[in-house]
Amino acid sequence: MTSFAQPQFKIISSTHPVSAEKRTEILNNPGFGKYFSDHMAAIDWTRDEGWHDARIVPYGPLQLDPAASVLHYAQEIFEGLKAYRHQDGSIWTFRPEMNAARFQHSADRLALPQLPTQLFIESIRALIGVDAAWIPSQPDTCGYIRPFMIANESFLGVRPAQRAAYYVILSPAGSYFGKGMAPVSIWLSTDYSRAGRGGTGEAKCGGNYASSLVPQQEATANGCSQVLFLDAEEHKYLEELGGMNIFLVRKDGTLLTPQLSGSILRGVTRDSIIQLAHGLGMKVEERRITIDEWRDGVNSGDISEVFACGTAAVVAPVNMLKGKGFTCGDEQAPAGKITLALHKMLTDIQYGRAQDKHGWMQRLA
Repeated sequence: MTSFAQPQFKIISSTHPVSAEKRTEILNNPGFGKYFSDHMAAIDWTRDEGWHDARIVPYGPLQLDPAASVLHYAQEIFEGLKAYRHQDGSIWTFRPEMNAARFQHSADRLALPQLPTQLFIESIRALIGVDAAWIPSQPDTCGYIRPFMIANESFLGVRPAQRAAYYVILSPAGSYFGKGMAPVSIWLSTDYSRAGRGGTGEAKCGGNYASSLVPQQEATANGCSQVLFLDAEEHKYLEELGGMNIFLVRKDGTLLTPQLSGSILRGVTRDSIIQLAHGLGMKVEERRITIDEWRDGVNSGDISEVFACGTAAVVAPVNMLKGKGFTCGDEQAPAGKITLALHKMLTDIQYGRAQDKHGWMQRLA
């Protein structure tokens, strides 16, 4: 098996890169997930050879056999992390070892090969080294990094694929919701569940997100930005949003968040917020939380703030929860003080505006 103790990526430069003028235009208004850099990282895996052929190649379409396992059995996983340009022009990323560990956990659940942590991080560093010009420098912008792995063996039998491919693509990004820190409304799904006990809820795989799209359509139709899912067994305990973890804030400053139970994604931002809160002397309760506790707490004033968090949006204040015959909150309410403070603490570390006391940041370029 090929060793990647000191991985070397072969670089094949694009012959048709985006012009500097067009790139500048894109970076001035990147949106989220709309544009992509000139190159991507790629590494192949087979059962006999292991990981091999690490390379940086021009961004472009993938060639897949119609019988590729990913197309028939959804054997794929992905991650999401960001590249931040600091004031001195250097480029950094945030806790990539946690994304690497989660990627390995997802791979185990989807019967895909584990990618070593060093190789995961080096693939990102190699891509940024070539496409550093694609990381914007405007306030609150970044480069969104999407590593993913697919089973690309041509075989229709139902078994783990013996061939896979890993890629990393890069997209300049602005605000996920396009509203900055303006509070959002979310939709309470009562007809659908995100994941159940023993399922793939703790893995970051496309099927989890595909199954959330119908309730997301329902949310959009009702003027909401995201969906909140309840547990699949009793339909009364908070799980997570379609792509983010959820926090409630009591008026005494205590943070409440659903405990990791095997059906909730182990959010990197979630873990970071908990650590920051502990550092501030705040109490954090990770436990089962009922939807009634949320509603009753808001109505009584015991729950003073609600926010969602994830890599893409970082921290998103929530001022209203809606559902079929259910409303909770005030659409006119501003973002809460604790929500804003935690967001500022986290982003100040990420953008190099505050000291990184936790050793979370890794320099890429």
